[in-house]
Amino acid sequence: MLYAADMRTKFLAAFEPIREELVAHMKSEKMPEEVTTVPGGKINRGIPVVDTVAILLNRPPTNDEYFKATLLGWCIELAPFFLVYDNMMDRSISHRGQPSWNRVSDVKGLGKVPNIAINDSCMLAEGAIYHILKSHFRRESYYVDLLELFHQVTYKTEMGQLVDQITAPDGNIDLRKYTLPKHTFIVRYKTAYYSYLGVALAMRMCGVPDVYELNGKTVEPYKEADRILIPMGELSQVQDDYLDYHGTEAQIGKIGTDIIDGKCSWCVCTALTYGTEAQKQLLYENYGKKGEDQAVREQAVKDMYNDEQGLNVPKRYEEYSKNTVAEINAMIELVPEPGAQDELRGDRLKRDVFRAFLSKITDRTA
Repeated sequence: MLYAADMRTKFLAAFEPIREELVAHMKSEKMPEEVTTVPGGKINRGIPVVDTVAILLNRPPTNDEYFKATLLGWCIELAPFFLVYDNMMDRSISHRGQPSWNRVSDVKGLGKVPNIAINDSCMLAEGAIYHILKSHFRRESYYVDLLELFHQVTYKTEMGQLVDQITAPDGNIDLRKYTLPKHTFIVRYKTAYYSYLGVALAMRMCGVPDVYELNGKTVEPYKEADRILIPMGELSQVQDDYLDYHGTEAQIGKIGTDIIDGKCSWCVCTALTYGTEAQKQLLYENYGKKGEDQAVREQAVKDMYNDEQGLNVPKRYEEYSKNTVAEINAMIELVPEPGAQDELRGDRLKRDVFRAFLSKITDRTA
């Protein structure tokens, strides 16, 4: 298997023919030349498709298999079009070191693009993804399974986005609604299913059935994947929440705004769960408060988070991460492992699929 840096380089290089195909499709629809598509982001949701295919097949993918896996990976990278919505709802200033798309001052002479940003997100969802799937997978036996997976995850993400918005409506923050169970619910629906999506797509591509028998036991591989990957997605979002307050812009590629925006993040839910009445009062007075003194209020919250003799959120985060990784590893060990003969089939779930995914999110710093 390729090293991580080589895998990333190869995956990024595979985008160019996909971009050319999408641009050609837009031109065939008489769209103007200003329409374009560019890669970006962490691409940590797309690459696992390629990794998983190689692990399941137990050999390097053929050129055709690699191409199809890469196509599905880039469909996932296009799928978080909700980030455009999310950035607009949160009024985010930057994303991954670039201005949020709705804040770009000029695009090819078109001027500001806040309304175009909404249409772009719809085009990415309903246009690019499903065009790619139809063009390259329509004749595959698992085509409908791919469509159902994207529809399923899109629907769940929309539900998570809704709960996030009604829990923390802009300008009407009520910290009494912020709890760790509520945070888990939002994360599970809004982001965690994307962790499941990449592996499930690869499993469908490799012909992993819904149910099979292994050593006298009935295995439901997609339920196994859901059971393990959703907690991994939750862990990844908690990492994002922590880095939003604790990381620098150079480190995480954006300006952390959760405190000023009053987001229902793991950090504030932890503080409200374990803090004293005085600490909670400080949050009520400063969390999500915008205005001329918002930087001072934000720093007051950060100082409380960082207090080693008090809440000490960094220590709590370290303990949470250690315990969660241990729990996930324990779940992985319960996955029925195929024998040598079954491994050659390429359509049986393996523990290494989850180990490879977990290795990508542990000890994250960005």
